[in-house]
Amino acid sequence: MKELRLHGEAIIIGSGALDYLRKDAYSRVFIVTGTGSAFRNGAIDKIKAILEEKGCTYEIHAGIKINPTTEEVMAGVIRMQEFKPDTVIGVGGGSPIDAAKAMCFFYEYPDWSFERALQETLPEKRGLVRLIAIPTTSGTGSEVTKAAVITYKEDNIKIGLKSNALIPDVAIVDASLTLSMPGNVAAETGMDAMTHVVEAYINKNLDDYTACLAAGAVEGLFKHLLQSCKQGDLESREKVHNFQCIAGIVLSNVGLGMAHGISHSFGGKFDYGHGLLNAVLLPYVLQYNSREPEVRSRLAYLAQRVGKPDFIQAIKELNKELGIPHALKEIGLSKEAFTANFDILAENAMKGSTRVNPVGIAREVMEKFLVYAYEGKDVDF
Repeated sequence: MKELRLHGEAIIIGSGALDYLRKDAYSRVFIVTGTGSAFRNGAIDKIKAILEEKGCTYEIHAGIKINPTTEEVMAGVIRMQEFKPDTVIGVGGGSPIDAAKAMCFFYEYPDWSFERALQETLPEKRGLVRLIAIPTTSGTGSEVTKAAVITYKEDNIKIGLKSNALIPDVAIVDASLTLSMPGNVAAETGMDAMTHVVEAYINKNLDDYTACLAAGAVEGLFKHLLQSCKQGDLESREKVHNFQCIAGIVLSNVGLGMAHGISHSFGGKFDYGHGLLNAVLLPYVLQYNSREPEVRSRLAYLAQRVGKPDFIQAIKELNKELGIPHALKEIGLSKEAFTANFDILAENAMKGSTRVNPVGIAREVMEKFLVYAYEGKDVDF
């Protein structure tokens, strides 16, 4: 038996989707956002205008960084306890949305701590505040997932907290808010979505429903991602924005794989962007996983869907066209830093989504894999 949960109450899409805020009922709104992009692209001003028109009281909690930490989340919870909102709006990339989700959880359950969340199963319901997620980048799918990825700085790792209580009630997927996204950000976040949906598609937990969604999202991303990296193309941006949301639905119901386990290790230690790490790692992880016949079969089907003879090679070529580095050593990670932190990187890479990778991996094999991915060598062992 398997229970599917595709999203919260509603996903609002299409031109003018942000206007949905005019319909919702609320009076005290706590807005969680990042370090500036949602201000620069006009999203915050548009939201403020709607809230002021409705006569709402609101507070803006800004400054969430690229990899939100436990400390950042709890600082937001303290402000929520002072403000007492009836609604929380997470707006921006996946980081502020994940932070908003975690803030809502710990506001609802003040007796819980991040340490306890690692040891026990999280409660599945939330009722104190309504949560609305408004993504302005196209990659994480956090607006529909039951996960909030938070950095535990003391452990040098990013960990995904998972519960239906973390699913936003409403996802507003308005592509007009992505138009100011620079091309490199569009590329990295787009490949984040690609990694989500490809890892889910080869995950052993795939089912008939999510298989259809996943294959369609892979095809759509291949078709529109490159064009969407050209600023001002609303049509392709909207397509990618929708497909990344579908990828979020899939990953939330299926799970991911080793690319994400490794990304959370390197991102937690070095603070690199999650989409960038996923994009670099995906071809190597697919090479490793293709030793499994079922994985090879599924990758062959994806190759057919995107009109390419070999899916792994197609991912490599797409990365190159998008300007994604070929190896971990090319993202700015020095050999000295890689070597000095190798043990903790390998240890943390074995955790998280690596545990549900379709092909198991031993610690000594992981160490060899990381060296290959760092150097840019095909995983042929």
